Amino acid sequence: MLYPLIRKFFFSLDAETAHGIGMMGVDRAACLMAKPVAPCPVEVMGLKFPNPVGLAAGLDKNGDHIDGLARLGFGFIEIGTITPRPQDGNPKPRLFRIPEAQGIINRMGFNNAGVDKLLENVRAAEFPKKGGILGINIGKNATTPIEKAADDYLICLDKVYNDASYVTVNISSPNTKNLRELQKDEALDDLLSQLKARQLQLADKHGKYVPMALKIAPDLDDEQITAIADALRRHRFDGVIATNTTLSREGVEGLPNAAETGGLSGAPVFHKSTAVLKKLSTALAGELPIIGVGGIMGGEDAAEKIKAGASLVQFYSGFIYRGPDLVSEVADTLAIMLRKKNV
Repeated sequence: MLYPLIRKFFFSLDAETAHGIGMMGVDRAACLMAKPVAPCPVEVMGLKFPNPVGLAAGLDKNGDHIDGLARLGFGFIEIGTITPRPQDGNPKPRLFRIPEAQGIINRMGFNNAGVDKLLENVRAAEFPKKGGILGINIGKNATTPIEKAADDYLICLDKVYNDASYVTVNISSPNTKNLRELQKDEALDDLLSQLKARQLQLADKHGKYVPMALKIAPDLDDEQITAIADALRRHRFDGVIATNTTLSREGVEGLPNAAETGGLSGAPVFHKSTAVLKKLSTALAGELPIIGVGGIMGGEDAAEKIKAGASLVQFYSGFIYRGPDLVSEVADTLAIMLRKKNV
């Protein structure tokens, strides 16, 4: 009952201002807001997750709030997207709520403090030290030409490898110019080839294998989905995250802020992202695990992602609209669902 009152206050503020204040609140009051989370251990990408409910990248870009978020009961936390060098991102305002549709539009543009600052925060946090599963999401700087994008991903991979439970390669944000071009055949093949080779080198160097997942867009046709699935298999990637935000405005037409440029997340992207997940699952035929993300606003939404082929789920916008209760609700729903499935 507490969160709707808190949300009312935050929704009276500019969205980005509210985000900053809210994250400080998570650090201070996470224990008061958290509910018990049903244990539901799952093994995915060679990692043992205490439950299949994760926080999607974007909420905590620099890893400033890892321990506070961990106290809410997430089975895993993904931070980033991080780039080699610090960057301001796109001009403000760049974050817009559409409460009538439980949607959010952002055009943040990978604003972050740079990979070195993120690693300082990770190394200061207790969650990873205690065995918590921490994903680190990597991207490219806006000023790096698209033909040199692989260099930025390799720099980030080198730096975060030893501190990450898994690494996510983000080529699907709509807010960095030309980034989604990396999802196309030859560009994707080249990027995945370089990343896989470096991953194996780093595994030898550090004496441990850190899995890599690719994060894809929901704005893909069937042919593109099949081509991406083939590339992921060919380069022996460890997982795929489906999906990022959409450029579509279906479900928010005519609503305040709907005409803002950027990626749309929240409830309006649920069906689109789940359809991509389902097609991707068919194309992969169980050879790679999928993390389902996009529009999860309740336990049943998460269950639909699992039914469509996901092994784990993540949310971000749902957390903004529903608050910490969403973590326990999704965990409870999936624990019951997976228990029945395994009986």
